[in-house]
Amino acid sequence: MELRHLRYFVAVADALNFTKAAEQLHLAQPSLTRQIHNLEGELGVRLFNREKNQVTLTAEGRAFLSDAKRLLAQAEESVNSVQRLSRGHTGELNIAYLSNFNFELLPETLGAFRIACPHVSLNLFDMSPAEQLRALEARKIDLGFIGLRPPRTPKDLQWECISHHEIVVVLPAHHPMAKKQKIHVTELKQEFFIGMSEISHPGFRDWLIAACRPGGFVPRIIQDAELESALMQVIAQGLGVTLARSEIRKLPHPGVVFRTLMPTIKTDHWIAWNQNNGSPTLLHYVNIVKKTSGKG
Repeated sequence: MELRHLRYFVAVADALNFTKAAEQLHLAQPSLTRQIHNLEGELGVRLFNREKNQVTLTAEGRAFLSDAKRLLAQAEESVNSVQRLSRGHTGELNIAYLSNFNFELLPETLGAFRIACPHVSLNLFDMSPAEQLRALEARKIDLGFIGLRPPRTPKDLQWECISHHEIVVVLPAHHPMAKKQKIHVTELKQEFFIGMSEISHPGFRDWLIAACRPGGFVPRIIQDAELESALMQVIAQGLGVTLARSEIRKLPHPGVVFRTLMPTIKTDHWIAWNQNNGSPTLLHYVNIVKKTSGKG
């Protein structure tokens, strides 16, 4: 008995008419009738009562119908499953991001991916940029929303810029320049700066120096913070100022204000993945990110 025999039987059982079933199956009626006879002969039971103008299922036919539909559904799911596997639409995808400091693109792309690949298990990890880089190199995650691209990174990483964010000035709320809406970069020359630790945010110091270069000075960095929340607390205490991408506004910031930097400077936001990771699932998600961000 072959799967096609089951499909033929189900078509006739649903239509209770050989002519209509043959049309649906794109078969000649004599051929369909012969296939049903062959199936009944192989099973050793009659599946249909055939009268002049009526076809009905026998008791054996009714019992066999539910089993036939179940077997066909299982066969279809097996085919779909192996096809999804071939396309990379099964398995799992491990994504890292910086908690409370990512933007709308992450949930938007995850939603689109969930619709496109519902059988893939999504695992999210809250990691600092440095932790993401180590996890990518060790193949513990598939992709990281890292943010800044450090000047020195593992050679086997593939990078993609997905957005550009304006840089803002972060000041204590009681700072004299907090009264201004816009601050020229040259006005920051005499300020002390708070940076992000190179241990957790590699490349931040080089980024900050480059951001201050249009003002003709090198920032005086007196302290580094491991976490963005700690950075906010130190600035709120009046110990210094800093520059950051505008997304930092989304963090809790009592005692801190943000002001527009002049001239306007934009910074890139990067994702990265291991270029030796050939997972179709990963590449599918990367394409979704690029398309959603307008880079694809």
